Amino acid sequence: MSVAINGTNGVTYNDGSLQASAPVGKNKIINGDMRIDQRNAGASATTTSSTYMVDRFQLYASTVTNAQTYQQVTDAPAGFSHSLKITNSSTAQAAGSAALYTPRQRIEGYNTAHLNWGTSDAKTVTVSFWVKASVTGTYPFAINNGSFNRSFVANYTISSANTWEYKTVIVAGDTLGTWNVDNSSGMVVMFSLDTNSSYETSTVDAWQTGSFRATSSNVHFLANASATWQITGVQLEANTTATPFEYLQYGQQYALCQRYYQTLMDCNQSYVNTGQHVGGRCQFNTEMRANPTITSAVLESGNVNNSYVYHKQSSNSFGYYHSASAAGNFYWYAVFTMSSEL
Repeated sequence: MSVAINGTNGVTYNDGSLQASAPVGKNKIINGDMRIDQRNAGASATTTSSTYMVDRFQLYASTVTNAQTYQQVTDAPAGFSHSLKITNSSTAQAAGSAALYTPRQRIEGYNTAHLNWGTSDAKTVTVSFWVKASVTGTYPFAINNGSFNRSFVANYTISSANTWEYKTVIVAGDTLGTWNVDNSSGMVVMFSLDTNSSYETSTVDAWQTGSFRATSSNVHFLANASATWQITGVQLEANTTATPFEYLQYGQQYALCQRYYQTLMDCNQSYVNTGQHVGGRCQFNTEMRANPTITSAVLESGNVNNSYVYHKQSSNSFGYYHSASAAGNFYWYAVFTMSSEL
């Protein structure tokens, strides 16, 4: 089979098919197209504190006085089916307050180790994304290391309100600092919507020591009542220019998300004596990043103490047991939630 290689178009095979992007795995952002939403399944949620929104995207919120709403929505640019939408409260919070409000994704060190950051061989990365906002102006983009003592801040501009716009940021690899290459936080990619002066810098498009994520000239989202901000198609790749978004199959993307968060259902039934311990062992759908935090929700039970004791936990399974409250038929049906977020 013959192929034609072109630096702009990619690889064209003799049947006319085109491979326009790099092999699977070029995008270090998981769920960049916002399709996976295990926690909320597209429902809106409101909060003033830190939380996870769609899978892998955390909202870091501090000193926020008026609740904002976040939601996976189907409003998206061509080529995408979903976006993450954040809507400010109808009551604004004054600019210059102590608030921090940052949608972000922590990327595992195993997935960024090949970038060689912190060495003389540090690779350049390009970040690309689609964004839509009701308030025009300059917004910040930032990368911090896992210890939040190395920072790169850049600006992007919303030129037209309520219009999808494509943005790219080129980040020269950091030759200094400590960048984790294990299962801890390798880097933090941030799209701050509001910051206080402690996290603002006058240095842009360059690495610096400290934890910075914005400039003093950036839009203060919380100060604009009912303002909206949406994002999708987020990609971070080792390249000096942006390439087409890497579309993974839904199942592939779902499995990547389950490394950090997943749910399982389990049930059992037996005849027991009072106080007798009954339990089981659950195997995870995907091996998780580390031993997860486990919570349970009992959907239905009888003759059982619903206080679970977990034991022999690992990154791919856990055991549990609980005791019968009386002799007789013993049954339960429960949902376990496992979180191993960075």
